[in-house]
Amino acid sequence: MRCRLIGPTSPPDPSSIDAKSLVAEWGKMTMCDAERRLLANALLDISNEWFVLVSESCIPIVNFNTTYQYFLNSSQSFVMAIDDPGPYGRGRYNWNMTPEVELDQWRKGSQWFEVDRELAIEIVMDVVYHPKFKDFCRPSCYADEHYIQTMLSIEAPQALANRSVTWVDWSRIAAHPARFGRRDITEEFLREVQEGQTCLYNGQNTTLCFLFARKFAPSALEPLLELAPAVLGFG
Repeated sequence: MRCRLIGPTSPPDPSSIDAKSLVAEWGKMTMCDAERRLLANALLDISNEWFVLVSESCIPIVNFNTTYQYFLNSSQSFVMAIDDPGPYGRGRYNWNMTPEVELDQWRKGSQWFEVDRELAIEIVMDVVYHPKFKDFCRPSCYADEHYIQTMLSIEAPQALANRSVTWVDWSRIAAHPARFGRRDITEEFLREVQEGQTCLYNGQNTTLCFLFARKFAPSALEPLLELAPAVLGFG
């Protein structure tokens, strides 16, 4: 069994992609369409059991054996899907979503997810929710923060851990999370990212909540490589 990381650098399989190219635009449903294509590609390999969406600015913060065991032993997939009553949650709901999606079913969460094979198939095969989101979730409704989160919370709520395994710093009030470069990378910083929070894993408290982190600039690469053997478990 294998874990497949999917993201902008994942090589496409021509047999599973439409001849017409797809232009993915930030905040639009085409982002989710791209994610579905990545999942469809990865599903072609029957040895892939878990699928993780990452970006080019993500880094692993634990070694790959730890990541593998984390997914292998988890009873749930890591998709954040929260009921946010504020303007950036329920405030983005469009009443034209009914009856497929009612207001109290509307969810928001991180676009960086991990799903098992069963949920990946559910996402790729969906024909119920996709048309609604395509027609009625448009800026300032950002589909990649709502579509998969809402669909899976309706269809398979017990399968979700309701959190992401990708650490992101939203402490700076902005449209995008904080970005870290060379000067930010210290052992103390990485330890805080690794162990600075407590969460539930299979119903038990743990400080191992995150396996990946973002956003990291190219200038962070050299100090990350220097610290990787001691802090991240690589090398």
